[in-house]
Formats: sequence, C-alpha cells, structure tokens
Amino acid sequence: MTVLLIILGIIALLAVFIIGIYNRLVALRQTTNQAWSDIEVQLKQRQDLVPQLVATVKGYAKHEKSTFEEVVQARAAAMGATTVQGQAQAEGMLTAALGKMFALAEAYPELKANTNFLQLQDQLSDVENKIAAARRFYNNSVQEYNTGREQFPAVLIAGPFGFREREFFEAPEGREVLQTAPEINFD
Repeated sequence: MTVLLIILGIIALLAVFIIGIYNRLVALRQTTNQAWSDIEVQLKQRQDLVPQLVATVKGYAKHEKSTFEEVVQARAAAMGATTVQGQAQAEGMLTAALGKMFALAEAYPELKANTNFLQLQDQLSDVENKIAAARRFYNNSVQEYNTGREQFPAVLIAGPFGFREREFFEAPEGREVLQTAPEINFD
C-alpha cells in the first residue's frame, strides 16, 4: 500500500511539473502571437498610407508612372504576404519603392512644400518608428519563446505538443547592412 502511494505521489508531482512547463510554453507562444499582431497593425497602417502618398505625389509628378506602379505592386505584395519571412521581404520591397518615391519628391520643390505631403511623410515616419519598436518586441518574444522551448526539460514536451520554432522578423535591409558601420566622408 505504501509503495502504491509513493508511486501515485511521484506521478502526481510529474504531472504537475509537466503541466507547469506546458503552461509556460503556452504563455510564451501567446506573447509571441501578440507581438506579431502588433507588427501587423503597424504594417497595415503603413500600407494604408501608401495610396494617399502616391495620390499626392502623382499630382506633381505625373510622368513618373513606373515609380508609382512599383510602389503599388510592392504594397500589394506586402498585403498578400503570409509568412514572417515573406512579410519581411515584401516590406523591404515596399521600403525601397517608397524611398524612390521620396527621392522623386526632391525634384519637385512645390511637392516638398505641400502640407498634405509633409503630413503624410510625418505619419509614415511615425509608423516606421512604431514598426521598428514592434519588431524589436516581437524578436525579443521570439527569442524568449525559442529559448524556452529548447531548454531541458521543456524540449521533451515542446515537440510532442506542437510548439514549433518561430522565425525572427528581420529588418528589410538585412542583418549585414545593419551590422556594417556607415561610411562617413567629409570631402
């Protein structure tokens, strides 16, 4: 009888231990999901600003049709991306296309002075900062989640219960660009 109670006690402790690990993994996964949702909200705001920017710039630079088409195509790709890596690549294309459009604005002084354009540019800058902050939070939560699921003994529970590794949301410029110091030239 005593041996049976000891065995039942060990089984109960083991069950509580497994439940604790499982609940921690669920909490980490939910934090990561929440962080990704925050990124999606910011990316949606950015994508919603693009048509307004294109319309404003189009009024001043009518003959720059290829640039506008590139921005619209990049926006469509960003809106249609379904994976973290696909989203990062699509957002990188959108960033590059927007960069070309803003470079266009430099050639049109009346556009650079347009109040609507300046407001949209400020809104886009604000959204870009929010995206960067959301990306940092997401990548931190992914790091915590991936570390949590790979640590022993959680690794024994993570696989069978479907806790898969999550991808980081890399900067569209790529890690190499971010790790390279900018070149400064005073000539």
